[in-house]
Amino acid sequence: MDPTATLRGEPGIRAAYAAYGAELYGFAVRSLGDPGLAEEAVQETFLRAWRHSERFDPEVASLRTWLFAICRHVVVDLARRRAARPLVADAVAPEAASADDVDRALTAWQVEEALRRIGEDHRRVLIEVYYRARPYAEVAAELGVPVGTVKSRVYYGLRALRLALEEMGVEG
Repeated sequence: MDPTATLRGEPGIRAAYAAYGAELYGFAVRSLGDPGLAEEAVQETFLRAWRHSERFDPEVASLRTWLFAICRHVVVDLARRRAARPLVADAVAPEAASADDVDRALTAWQVEEALRRIGEDHRRVLIEVYYRARPYAEVAAELGVPVGTVKSRVYYGLRALRLALEEMGVEG
């Protein structure tokens, strides 16, 4: 079966929406700060995906990653459109997300997803050493392992994280 056929018909789009619509909506709400615009972003994402389903290549990225890339572009377009046409009620409306804000949010989501895909031991030391900026010795003492083991887990954890990101279609 052709992998893009899943998006070509109404059942395929419905299945993709059921699988990823809520995540895309959450990303769009966080990026745009407006539930109405977020709904529009998700709708436009699936419309573009359906119109250009022949561009989807599962060898390059998963359907989820491809949809998030489309959504990112839609969010940037909507943020720019909103910035070009300020709302009358600017005092009440949250600020539009900049393209950099959207890029940071997408990168954070991708790293978080990649961290879920690696082993627990590697994930834990990466979070403690890199995100919480804790010293190797402190993490080793907490885990009850030698410092060298923590260093080794960081090294192999970074390799696993890089591989997970590549599998998700994230360019380095």
